[in-house]
Formats: sequence, structure tokens, C-alpha cells
Amino acid sequence: MKIVSRNEELLRDALSCIPQPSSKTSLASCNKLIRFEDISAAAFKIQCGVQKTPCMYSRLSKQYGMDIYLKKEFLQYTGSVKERGVLYLLMSLPQDQQRKGVIVASDSNFSMAVAFHASELRVPAFVVVPSGTAPARAKACRDYGAVLVSYGAAAKDSQLHARRLAQENGYLYLEEEDSAVYLSGLGTVGLELYEQVPKLDAVIFPAGGHCGLLAGSAAALKHLNPHISVIGVESENFPVLQQSLKAGQPTEDQACNNHHFYGDVSGVCFGSNSLQLTGKLVDKVVAVREEDILISMLRLLEYERATVDAEGAIGLAALVAGKLPELKGKRVAVVICSGNLELHLLQQCIARALTLDDRVCRFSLVISDRPGDMSKLLEILAREEARVVDIKQERTFVTSELFTVKVTCTVETRDKIHTAQLRNALLERYPTTAWTER
Repeated sequence: MKIVSRNEELLRDALSCIPQPSSKTSLASCNKLIRFEDISAAAFKIQCGVQKTPCMYSRLSKQYGMDIYLKKEFLQYTGSVKERGVLYLLMSLPQDQQRKGVIVASDSNFSMAVAFHASELRVPAFVVVPSGTAPARAKACRDYGAVLVSYGAAAKDSQLHARRLAQENGYLYLEEEDSAVYLSGLGTVGLELYEQVPKLDAVIFPAGGHCGLLAGSAAALKHLNPHISVIGVESENFPVLQQSLKAGQPTEDQACNNHHFYGDVSGVCFGSNSLQLTGKLVDKVVAVREEDILISMLRLLEYERATVDAEGAIGLAALVAGKLPELKGKRVAVVICSGNLELHLLQQCIARALTLDDRVCRFSLVISDRPGDMSKLLEILAREEARVVDIKQERTFVTSELFTVKVTCTVETRDKIHTAQLRNALLERYPTTAWTER
């Protein structure tokens, strides 16, 4: 947690020294970055304030050839795992600072967690957001109990304003980073996973720029069982963590601006502490395509009735994409860490995922405009059990012979095999059928 105010010393990092990238640090010495005792203390202190979320065997296991257990952190009250670190941070503040209050400057999962838990602890909380913030997120922060302040057109404007308010009023300005307190709270996920799933072989976490969950949980898991593989997953579009690990220090990617779809996994790598823990304790970091994340969101919605965002789905996306073949036949836990997806974006994501999964397809063909010809086309679609989503007819701009009509159909099928069967049936009857490629 980055603390910026005149009260900066209130939460001095427990990490007294950070090893240099070139140093040879053993597992034992690396654990000094964040002690297992710190994570245990955090788990005890926050147990009444956050959910001990279920870690359930998934119906997706047979499909991907391994025993998959889903740790459903999106079931936290604000829909995000960030509550764990935020609650422990707020509970660790001196009473004097708790009376004065805290202030944040974003509409992220972190800010919503601050808004809710500060309200529960009776700590005054202020959230400063730009004017273009999504109404749903702004409303959520307000409903959780924070005072919402809209200021500026860009994130930098609201951050500067929040810092100014902090200095003038004695608030503690919080910006998500990687103090030992925050990482210890996030690391409690690792403790719960170890308790809930016996004989774990591997755990998959979201990574990206904000890798505190990955780093903190890895510290807990590796202490309990060094043989458990800890794997991080980030987006191919924003490989921030891999770039930072390669450079040996946090790097800034100009493309990283907390992309609306990707959320925190597209953020800038935020701290040396998380990076050092990740480099020493995490076994593997892989990157996945946007298409794999969308299909992962679809799988979770269909098989688990779980509505999650990109950050929540990215861990499973590594299995969807076949990036981890070494886990076949193993017992694997996947952390589903966030479910804060706006409704209009959810609709777009699922529609796109169905197309990518060859479950929705579109084709065009030209038929005679005589009575009965349209019904013959519909009979073929009915025989092949394709559900018509949309059908359009065009007569005016058809360039073929007179008295013909161009028909464009969007249909839903069961899977890729069913789509291929429909395509063959249509080509047999209408050889000039043109399919819209995705």
C-alpha cells in the first residue's frame, strides 16, 4: 500500500530491506520479505470482516483433463479479493488516523473495498474520481458508505486533488501498492486454499501489474508446502510482470493504463516487494490472449453460474488456451478473484465469446423471391437444429438476377461440430452460401 501524506510514517513497511535482482537469495531469506507469521496474524484479525470463500470442485474438470477447484473470491461483499488486504490495512491504522479518515483516487476494486470496510469500521472515507467514471462504479462507492467527489477529466487530476485534500485535512491518502500489511492480507487466500483442498499440485492466480495477490499467496503456500506450483497469468496485450521480471525491476509499459476491460491486470507494475517475492517464489508466469479470456468468462458463466470480469477469468484462461499441459491429471486450484463487470460490457463480452467459440455464426445467400423458397431455407435450419437469432432480407441492392433476395442469417449452434454440419447442409443446397468469418 502506498501511503502519501504528512502521516506517512504511520504505516512503515515491515520490509526493512529488498534484495537486489542480482543477489542470490534462498527461499528462507526471501520469506523475510513477508513472514508467514504476518499472514497468519492477518487471517486471524480479518476473519470476521471478510468471507471465507468456497473452493469448489468444478464441472470443467473433465473438459480439461484435471481436477479443477475454483476459489470463488468474487463472492466477497464488494466482488473482489482486494477486501482482504484493505481490511487488514485499515484495522492496522492508529486510532488517531482512523478518526481523521482516508482518501483514495480511483474507481477500482481497491477503492470500493476501501469505501465499504472504512464504513464498517467507522473510518471516514473519501473517493475522488474523474468526471467520466462509469455511473455504476460511482454509485457503488457511494452505496458502500464513502463520500464521493467527482473532480477533473483525467485520473491524474483526481489524484492531485485527493493528495491536496489529504494534506489540508489530515486524511491518509491510499494508493494500492505492496506494503507488508497489504500483502499479508491478500496472502490469506493462500492459507485458505491450503486448508480447503488437500494434496494440491498447483494454484493459478491472476498476475499483471498488480501482482500482490500472487506474491502474498505464494509466500503462504510455499511456506506450507514448497512442492505446490504457483503460477501467474497475465494478458499478452499487457505482459507487465514478465517484462519486469526480465528487467529485474518494475517497468512501465506506455500501453498500461488500466484498460477498461482488463482492469487491474493491465496496470503498471507497482512495487519491488511484490516483484521480488514473485521472482523468488512463483514457478511460472504465462500470458494469454484476449480471446481465451472471453471464452473463459463464457465457461464460468455456463458451468459455474459465475459472472466474472477479465481479472476473475484470466486464471482459467490459461487452461482454456492449453498453456499449462504439465497440469494434466493434477489437482489444480484457480483463484477467481473479481466479479465487477458492468452490465453493458458483460453483454458484449458474452456475445463475442459465443462467436469465438463457434456457437454463433452468420451466413449470406441468394434465393428466389418466389413463395415457398424462404420456408425451404428455414426447414433446413430447423432440420439441423440451428436456432435463428436474426434474419434479414435485401432486395433493393441485390446485383444478381431479378426476382431474387439476399438473405443474411445469424444462427446459434451447439458447438464447432454442429456448426460444420450446418455449413455442409447449406452448401449442398445453396453452393454460393458465403460465411462471415470471425
